[in-house]
Amino acid sequence: MRCGHRILVLLTALLVGVAMVPPAAHAQRLVQISGAGSSWSANALDNWRRNVQQRGIYVNYASTGSTDGRNQFRNGTADFGVSEIPYRLNDVFAGSDRRPEREFGYMPIVAGGTAFMYNLTIGGRRVTNLRLSGEVLAKIFTGSIKRWNDPQIAAHNPGLTLPARNIVPVVRQDGSGTSAQLTLWMSKRYPAIWNAYCARFGKPTPCGITSTYPFRTADGFVGASGSTGVAGYVAQANAEGAITYVEYSYAVNARFPVVKMLNAANYYVEPTASNVAVALTRARINDNPSSPDYLTQILDDVYAFDDPRSYPLSSYSYMIIPQKVELNVTRDKGFTLASFANYFLCEGQQQADVLGYSPLPINLVQAAMEQVRKIPGAPQQNIRIENCNNPTFSRDGTNTLARNAPQPSTCDRQGTTQSTAGTAGARQETPVNAAARCASGGGPSPGRTATPGATATPGGGATTAPPTTSAGTPTAAVPDPGAVIDPDTGEVVGDGSGDPGGDPGSAVAAIPVSLEGRRGWQLSHTMMLLASVLLVGLLVGPPLVAHRYAGRRDRGQS
Repeated sequence: MRCGHRILVLLTALLVGVAMVPPAAHAQRLVQISGAGSSWSANALDNWRRNVQQRGIYVNYASTGSTDGRNQFRNGTADFGVSEIPYRLNDVFAGSDRRPEREFGYMPIVAGGTAFMYNLTIGGRRVTNLRLSGEVLAKIFTGSIKRWNDPQIAAHNPGLTLPARNIVPVVRQDGSGTSAQLTLWMSKRYPAIWNAYCARFGKPTPCGITSTYPFRTADGFVGASGSTGVAGYVAQANAEGAITYVEYSYAVNARFPVVKMLNAANYYVEPTASNVAVALTRARINDNPSSPDYLTQILDDVYAFDDPRSYPLSSYSYMIIPQKVELNVTRDKGFTLASFANYFLCEGQQQADVLGYSPLPINLVQAAMEQVRKIPGAPQQNIRIENCNNPTFSRDGTNTLARNAPQPSTCDRQGTTQSTAGTAGARQETPVNAAARCASGGGPSPGRTATPGATATPGGGATTAPPTTSAGTPTAAVPDPGAVIDPDTGEVVGDGSGDPGGDPGSAVAAIPVSLEGRRGWQLSHTMMLLASVLLVGLLVGPPLVAHRYAGRRDRGQS
């Protein structure tokens, strides 16, 4: 009897104890979040936003320019901002850009190249193989070179008889990180040209970086807002002679060419994913976690890198993220933002090449994940580098995209010959004069690789060249010139034959990631424990009670 009584007391105590367990804290849930900023990064962000909707993550993003993105985040009207440049750069035209008083951090999201998209024809045929030096580009965007047949342009294009057509520089009229990247590069590499241009607007020299590009329409310049605005202007049929600066993906999507830019190794290259990856092995990253500018970039060594594959105007874009519950930020918003970031740092990087960008290397992904963990409400257990399926990662820690980057064609070396290969979204060849024909025929210039395969590690060394043909032309695959590209996503959606499916190998598969928070697990665990105790009570309790009452009846009868 004593044994049965003890069991009954024990069951009662267990039931009471479970009933007294405080309910688990509210599990983090996905809510809608909003961001604003860079149009340079918008094509990648828009693609990622669409992809995560199937996971219940809804992200609004307004590509209003980096300056507006920084302002909205600082004022608390956006949950996150996106910018190519950090706060507090001394802008000679717009003034100092103060840091927010709220707690925040920078997180790299994608790499890419600032390209020079143009609209030019010779005899009614579109030019797709234009080559220019940095100096010539600086002179074009400061109004020093005004016509396409200028001898300084002709010197880089021995195979083309260029038309006597006016050059129309199309610049950003809104606050822009792309403008900041261009003007920073000019101030570092061609300060005399840039300073002379700034002086015309009454600004003191030396004239450094600015997000607000100075221009006058009377000088033949055109202003437009956003990357879509400048690219859309150049792509118009009646905009022949126009040239703009924009992220490479916009030219790819518009099916327009970009300038092959002369690098320090005397090769003309375009900003493909692999060329950007190679260039950014020379990026210097602020690796001091206590610095307010932690993870921001210094690109001086990128501009001057003498690897034949390096694209000089390569850079990263950054998301500005909250690190404290304040202003518009809640733990649920932080949980959603961190889940979104965990996706685009890993699976999202697989699509970077197809979209016209370059994926992040492992060192920056690792550092970015540490920043994600600081977001309030971040699902800590899901943010794991070993679960990250990023195309740049390798077992030895090197950037496989940079390591396997194809060498440029010998026809793209500065000299008296010129490649016929097209660029960006216009892969059709442009014939060259007989005297400038390359011995190998020009060959295809190294385009976006068919299968993404790596990125650059800042500070890394020289990499190994891929196999080439006997003529020295890289054997890397290039996109089919007849491919149909979705203008919204940059993905190949057809092969030009009417088949909407296109190349099945170009599809990008998204790998689901669990978004369940630890609190949800704790709640389900408590419910399972309670159910188990109740089940034991129902099975054991009635026989014990019946046995005890039967014993009492026996004693009463005796």
